[in-house]
Amino acid sequence: MLSASDEVRAAIDAAGGAIRFDEFMRISLYGEHGFYSTTGRAGRRGDFITSPEVGPLFGTVLARWIESEHRRLGEPEDFSIIESGAGTGSLARAVLAAVPRWRHHYTAVEISEPQLQQHPEGVRSLPSISSIPSIPVGSGVVIANELLDNLPFRLAVFEGRWREAVVSLGRGGELVEATIASDPAWGFLPVAASHGARVPIQEQASAWVTSAQRLLHNGTVIVFDYCTERTAELSAQPWRNWLRTYRSHDRGGHYLRDPGSQDITAQVCVDQMPAPSAFETQSDFLRRWGIDDLVEEGRAAWAASAARPDLTALAMRSRVREAEALLEPLGLGFFGVISWRVESFRDLNGQLIVSHEK
Repeated sequence: MLSASDEVRAAIDAAGGAIRFDEFMRISLYGEHGFYSTTGRAGRRGDFITSPEVGPLFGTVLARWIESEHRRLGEPEDFSIIESGAGTGSLARAVLAAVPRWRHHYTAVEISEPQLQQHPEGVRSLPSISSIPSIPVGSGVVIANELLDNLPFRLAVFEGRWREAVVSLGRGGELVEATIASDPAWGFLPVAASHGARVPIQEQASAWVTSAQRLLHNGTVIVFDYCTERTAELSAQPWRNWLRTYRSHDRGGHYLRDPGSQDITAQVCVDQMPAPSAFETQSDFLRRWGIDDLVEEGRAAWAASAARPDLTALAMRSRVREAEALLEPLGLGFFGVISWRVESFRDLNGQLIVSHEK
């Protein structure tokens, strides 16, 4: 039976002896036998926990933001909610539990067929990891939670000068790393770094943001991820701090080891993305949109029914624990929230002009 490792080796042979790191990553994560095409997933029984898997509170707060976007745009009837990299639908489920009227406005995009089957009823599900509907949806929001860090990236390595890492085969058939001349367009790289320093080149993540912006005539693209403002910051860190692998809730092995068996992820470099309209921490975003009020509401509901608690009361009580995890300064609370606002207007000739606000 073929494996992701077999696919990588076949790609190396077909390419004449080496493939770029982003191609290695694509096969390892999203190929026919890749991590996310087979067993990889978020959740307590999966490989890692993201904010939606902490509990429904994250989605409840996000629903408040979605509602405010709908009002800001004049409450259009064709308002759409697009979530890319939706996993098992945990975020969609929480948002729709908070605001059920959005059920038939919600599109969840995911590569894994088993995870698609778990999406809540009424939402539109599309089988892809990074693509979004090809036809512009007009007004709405595009959401991605911990997606950009998983989109395949190229890898730059400093060896007296910046070079590009490629993956080839060693003498024993094992996967090894080699380097070739780097792209001169990578002007965001620092002039110098320590020998062996690495940084991600996140062209696909940047392209995803641009595609998401073009999907909208009016609205906002918003992503939640672990972020670094400047690429140069990563070059000064040990690469294992930001180029990470995960499986079964533990850190995995070296990124070239056992393709298809582990997640591969990296900090999102904000300076490589289109210029955002806003950038803040997840903690600040959640507080701005009322997480503290929701926690107090939960405490009050629990106090009122503590003598004879039911499932609703227990769920309200859990908001305290969920908020602690979501706001943790050294954990999820320090994640970045990046947004890009898109607005349109018609010129004197009636031509639609779409503006990506800064």
